[in-house]
Amino acid sequence: MLFRASRPLHPPTLRRRVAAAAACAAVVLAASACSSAGSIESADVQAWKATALPSAGGTVLEDAGKILNRDPIVRTATGVQAGSYTLTMSCDGGGKAFFSISLDGTRLTEAGAACNGSHETARIKVPAPGTLEVSTASVDAPLIYAYHLVPAG
Repeated sequence: MLFRASRPLHPPTLRRRVAAAAACAAVVLAASACSSAGSIESADVQAWKATALPSAGGTVLEDAGKILNRDPIVRTATGVQAGSYTLTMSCDGGGKAFFSISLDGTRLTEAGAACNGSHETARIKVPAPGTLEVSTASVDAPLIYAYHLVPAG
């Protein structure tokens, strides 16, 4: 059986292999950037919230905390007036957090935020006065979250 001696790689082939290796390295770096830098379990929620979601005037409902498992965290505000509101959300730790908004037990809407430290906003129409409930949950636990609901200006 005869074997051919290997030939040196042509420049286009070498370029393709170098580009493929660079692409693989970029994917690995991007994946590691998505993981949380510190441990969510030991995170200081209030310190994180102060930088991730600055306070707003006229807040009707707000919360910040950790989702360490998949159980929803529910907060309520009574006596919320009818009108338009803005829900501003932020989370960190990877994945996505979901915010379900209900009025007197009737779901109004659901909003989500990518957990990369950026802000997300959603407009909420409250059709009548009542008790507003915000349920925060994620299947991507653990993560840290914060939100506030303010009248739309």
